[in-house]
Amino acid sequence: MEAVTEETGFHAEIVPRLDAGPGSRPERVLHALDGTRSAVPPARLTDAGQLLWESLRHRLPSAVRADAVLGLDAGGIVPALALSLASGLPYKLAWKVRVPLPGAVHFVEGHANRPNVFAYGITPGQSYLLADDEVTTGVTLVNLVQALRAQGAHPLAAVCLAEDTWYNARSVIEELGIPLVSLTRIGQER
Repeated sequence: MEAVTEETGFHAEIVPRLDAGPGSRPERVLHALDGTRSAVPPARLTDAGQLLWESLRHRLPSAVRADAVLGLDAGGIVPALALSLASGLPYKLAWKVRVPLPGAVHFVEGHANRPNVFAYGITPGQSYLLADDEVTTGVTLVNLVQALRAQGAHPLAAVCLAEDTWYNARSVIEELGIPLVSLTRIGQER
């Protein structure tokens, strides 16, 4: 199943995962920035970042006051960098590595083979834009939002490159008061 959103020209597709474990999703969303089908020209990264930033500012004008972009390991690295470059905001990355650093926030990516994720240097009172490559069930972002709030941080919004609408994650995330901006939506036809 493929989707190309006309407004953005961004391509994504759902493919079966050949290595899905018992607790993992049986499919994976591939997209135009993941480098799986072909090498990604730098302009595609900067264009996607601009589209995300413009869409986010339109939907949530207060996004310009965020303290940082927080990308999720590992798929969220590319959109976090793209959004950081477009917005001029610094970025942080959450990793599936536990180390003794201050400001640690632990959350769970429930459908992953390695579910424990850690963001470091999270400061109470600071606000974050959350970035991931795909949103499917919304569970990871919900867990992250709750963990950040428990630490006293303020998640403002979430952005993703591809939103799989089959699982209705948008409503789960937005029930927490977190707007979701995506470059393309895929999954309605399943």
